[in-house]
Amino acid sequence: MSNNFFNLTPDTVIRAVERGGFEPTGHCQALNSYENRVYDLMLEDGSHVVSKFYRPGRWSREQILEEHSFLLELQNDEIPVCAPLAFPGGGTLRETDGILYAIWPRTGGRVPDELSDDEIGLLGRLCARIHNNGAAFSASHRIELTGESYGLKPLDFLEKNGFLPLHCRDRYRRAVNEVVEIYESLRKGVPMHRIHGDCHLGNLLHGTGGWFFLDFDDFLNGPAAQDVWMLTPSRDAEGLRQREVFLEAYHQFRDFDSSWLRLIEPLRALRYIRYAAWIAQRWDDPAFPAAFPHFGTEQYWEEETADLEEQLEFIHADTADLPESVRRSENGPDEKKELTNKDFFWDWDGK
Repeated sequence: MSNNFFNLTPDTVIRAVERGGFEPTGHCQALNSYENRVYDLMLEDGSHVVSKFYRPGRWSREQILEEHSFLLELQNDEIPVCAPLAFPGGGTLRETDGILYAIWPRTGGRVPDELSDDEIGLLGRLCARIHNNGAAFSASHRIELTGESYGLKPLDFLEKNGFLPLHCRDRYRRAVNEVVEIYESLRKGVPMHRIHGDCHLGNLLHGTGGWFFLDFDDFLNGPAAQDVWMLTPSRDAEGLRQREVFLEAYHQFRDFDSSWLRLIEPLRALRYIRYAAWIAQRWDDPAFPAAFPHFGTEQYWEEETADLEEQLEFIHADTADLPESVRRSENGPDEKKELTNKDFFWDWDGK
């Protein structure tokens, strides 16, 4: 990857935004983002915008434009999302020094800590409306959430680039392959359509204007269950009750077959796998070794392998009544451990 992305400076950002037709002042503040480079800029009229510089090589121009198109569809349907602004010359995407970038409105608000049942119900209805729009058209350039894209390809990258230590390699590979096999079996016949893909509470804001769904950077074609479990991630008794509240509200706008809930634990496991590969694929970015100093150590891989094997136990327990072609073990865990957002979302800071 070009060093231009790693070495973006305020001057470079301001010049790019000026060339795009906006009139920034000298105010330019970097915002937290591992994947892309994001900046808050003040314009001459006193308003603020957010400039997002996409990591080169991750998404093509066509894939990014599909993200923008989806967001504008949702915005036109009065669904509260943060959609890109049009440049004065037209379009929503520009390029500078080989880096694609877009301009967004600055959305105020806070990341929610806990949700009331009324709020959960509102988010359920909004999620259903997002999925109604998502199913209306296809995203031909975006990836699909398959066992290959979220399991086998990440595993292949980790193995070929020497990230997996020898003493964990076989166990980790077996666990990944089993997760993929189960997921692929369970997703047969399940509709795949445009979804948020990374719809956890850290990508929601609540402010004076209500709720906003943010950061569709991982938007893809996938099962509705992916967004459902990420918005209601806990699997303890209270978490399952909240999921019921969410789905009851979701059903007001869109059907959700209860059998699709079987996908949740395999999807959770696939997220573990993809997360590890995501860090590995970014290891040449100076920000990543600093942010994840524990990554790549023997202890890290021992814990990752054990966590993935434990997650398989939850999957087995959740599929114990299914045919042997799907069920891999008669025995599940004796007790469901209460997990927190930090167990599921690597970008969750709890603030």
